[in-house]
Amino acid sequence: MNGEEEFFDAVTGFDSDHSSGGFSETNPVPGMIDVDTSRSGKSGENGIQKHRTALPAPMFTRSDFSVWSILKKCIGLELSKITMPIAFNEPLSFLQRITEYMEHVYLIHRASRQPQTLERMQSVAAFAVSAVASQWERTGKPFNPLLGETYELIREDLGFRFISEQVSHHPPVSAFYSEGLNQDFMFHGSIYPKLKFWGKSVEAEPRGTITLELLRHNEAYTWTNPTCCVHNVILGQLWIEQYGTVEILNHSTGDKCVLNFKPCGLFGKELHRVEGHIQDKNKKKLFMIYGKWTECLWGIDPASYESFKKQERRGDHPRKARLNPGSEKADSSVDGDMADDMPVAQETVQVIPGSKLLWRINSRPPHSAQMYNFTSFTVSLNELEAGMEKTLPPTDCRLRPDIRGMENGNMDLASQEKERLEEKQREARRERAKEETEWRTRWFYPGDNPYTGTRDWLYAGDYFERNFSDCPDIY
Repeated sequence: MNGEEEFFDAVTGFDSDHSSGGFSETNPVPGMIDVDTSRSGKSGENGIQKHRTALPAPMFTRSDFSVWSILKKCIGLELSKITMPIAFNEPLSFLQRITEYMEHVYLIHRASRQPQTLERMQSVAAFAVSAVASQWERTGKPFNPLLGETYELIREDLGFRFISEQVSHHPPVSAFYSEGLNQDFMFHGSIYPKLKFWGKSVEAEPRGTITLELLRHNEAYTWTNPTCCVHNVILGQLWIEQYGTVEILNHSTGDKCVLNFKPCGLFGKELHRVEGHIQDKNKKKLFMIYGKWTECLWGIDPASYESFKKQERRGDHPRKARLNPGSEKADSSVDGDMADDMPVAQETVQVIPGSKLLWRINSRPPHSAQMYNFTSFTVSLNELEAGMEKTLPPTDCRLRPDIRGMENGNMDLASQEKERLEEKQREARRERAKEETEWRTRWFYPGDNPYTGTRDWLYAGDYFERNFSDCPDIY
């Protein structure tokens, strides 16, 4: 159950994550959970913690590496046991990439403050879309977590704390739990995307339920993420699209938000688009939602939306000149196949008069392209301040030597450490088999999701008591 198979650094983590580094409007209030911030960053003005704004070293070029020799025999297969060169990684663990869900946590705080059910669902829907926004142009893969690996993040400025653990190795399963420091929400789930290689692309099918509980309203929402596809992994310019239907269910009222992440379509005119609606338990549409997961999300009442669309079909609305669709084809091929053209996306969302802005992405930091296209929030995730080792468990991602080596630009060291960690985990598995002992998770346990009834990994509590004496030596 907890993963006793051989360890491989598989192509995982295309699923997941957020946009650039905005700050929450949340401020500490009475009743706030006490947290130890002595190791959570540099103190700035008014006591607000400052976080780094750049990585120690620029991104390593991937131009000299070919993945085709590795993947050419894997078409149509699951990729959980395919070892990839470290040059195709980014210096983060998949546990840290899951943490990127929290970048736009202000949307959860907003939902908690709103008195009306419909308004709360609007903010929850915006949060669900924002949670995948950081994947835009993120073509590197995070490091596959080691069994027992953990990651914690406390952000007083954003009003939350977060803990995750790699609870299973094969299949790889990452469990996470987050709570508001103002005791306004709990956010938890377990993620195990299934990845397949289709010749020119890698597709991540989402598995696992995501649950958000708004404690002040006694409401619970559940959903799964859309499918993510990375094109041109062999040849040509890498590009990403998200597609599929996301259904967010309010288990207290029966209201549902249905969001359709549009596939690219002909000439790329649907690239990145999201359209959907909120309906009540009788399936009556209450609110329409539209936008792009890479830019923004808007909403409007159904009557105004349908009226606008009807006029648009009649040609009553002047259309902006469209960008030239398509792009030049690659001048080489793999087994005679050309690279998938990278569509030229529409630069803006056409806003229907009377619409309400639900969410907008923030700009990325300067030189983001040289930092694996990280957002400002993401840049800070692997930061290791002086003294943090004394309070972190020895299993925390920040202490992984292969990720640290890559972040510092030492690719030879990173590759060597990666191989060492893989062999160490294999040896630990062999020892458990020899002694007939099973792996024991520390902070999560298998159970049923309290709202969907599906199998899930549930937070056992007590992590922030910081008793790490029985943590395994995995690094």
